Amino acid sequence: MLRPRTMAVLTAALLLLSVAPGAAQERTLTLMTHDSFYLPDSVLEAFEAAHDVELRLLPAGDAGSMVNQAILTADRPLADVLYGIDNTFLSRALAADIFQPYRSPALAFVPAELQLDADDRVTPIDVGYVCLNLDRSAFGEGGLPVPTGLEDLAEPALAGQLVVQNPATSSPGLAFLLATVAYFGDEEQGGWRAFWADLRDNGVTVSPDWNAAYYGEFSGGVDSAGDKPLVVSYGSSPAAEVAGSAAGSAAETSPTLALDVGCFRQVEFAGILAGTAEPELAAALVDHLLSAEVQAELPLAMYVYPARSDVALPEAFQQHALVPSAPLSLDPAVIDAGRETWIREWTDIVLR
Repeated sequence: MLRPRTMAVLTAALLLLSVAPGAAQERTLTLMTHDSFYLPDSVLEAFEAAHDVELRLLPAGDAGSMVNQAILTADRPLADVLYGIDNTFLSRALAADIFQPYRSPALAFVPAELQLDADDRVTPIDVGYVCLNLDRSAFGEGGLPVPTGLEDLAEPALAGQLVVQNPATSSPGLAFLLATVAYFGDEEQGGWRAFWADLRDNGVTVSPDWNAAYYGEFSGGVDSAGDKPLVVSYGSSPAAEVAGSAAGSAAETSPTLALDVGCFRQVEFAGILAGTAEPELAAALVDHLLSAEVQAELPLAMYVYPARSDVALPEAFQQHALVPSAPLSLDPAVIDAGRETWIREWTDIVLR
């Protein structure tokens, strides 16, 4: 039996391929995204109006599922542009040669360290930081010690206080595993493996995904119901706790705090899928996503940071979100070479 998500994607694909006999064919462009994609209708409608085109969205699961789907359908692509591939899966897609090169003029406003493909097959659109978040009420004077390094998480004083996500099933879980590889190294003896063994012995809790960890195990969020005061989340999570639903006005203090400790940088890209029948329109959509107007919408739409350095952050981000001083990263090719092995080893160390 097909899962609902799979059925939804297949249904969307059939709709894209079918046109009623005799019906006028409108000019369309399809954007494949992960399921967390959101932009206000006004942003999408502005592109449609400017280019006299209907923009169709094709959700395709999480980032890994989306990339796999794009690779499997490369001979007959289901979309014209793909958005949401990040540096943890980038090399897999580039090796499969599913994108055609395009260099947007707006890349002049994007820092060089975010432009991870020298051949311009993908364009950086936004940045996120996977960071430790803490419940302010549990730390500070008379409370738990605030970690100043990842190694502090294995100290007895923080026993049983941390919840993480399973890297086999969760994007932030994978990012945090990669952070520990970058931070501690990949030596066979010691390194990240020894750290995770210490965390296991120190009572770390593992949840299947971010929602289960943040809302079910963490104690700090307004809507959280757990009792763990430390969680793997995002540098923007404290801003999300206080951002107004409409204008993004912020409270004076967030109940949570993102720590500048072991943060891993995730860069999300858009790419023109090879085989598109509308390469010029596809390039225009990439330009639109990288325009200053759309970039300014990203923080409060998806709680990510704009890739452009000339776009001001909203008040909630300025007051409460964290931009790490020295975010951790790994070369996408190194990630691609080690990812599956690291996940398998992590499972053996932590869950078995």
